[in-house]
Amino acid sequence: MKKYQILLLSLLFDALGFVSFIIPGVGEFSDIIWAPVSAWLMTKLYAGKVGKIAGVITFVEEALPGFDVIPTFTLMWIYTFVIKKQKS
Repeated sequence: MKKYQILLLSLLFDALGFVSFIIPGVGEFSDIIWAPVSAWLMTKLYAGKVGKIAGVITFVEEALPGFDVIPTFTLMWIYTFVIKKQKS
């Protein structure tokens, strides 16, 4: 997958994580489902040990109330493709 495709997916997944703030009452229930799904998606988008660590961080961030505002997928993309300058 190319790096800009991963960026678009990362933005989409972060937006899905924000749903709990948009729909009152539904958010807490959606976090129960979204936390493990987002962790799995993170490990699929970013391979290796770094992806697994990011998956755990994403799971915790989505499971804890109030932390959904952190764009974990996008931050991981920045780390992978800007900070580390990994080739796509």
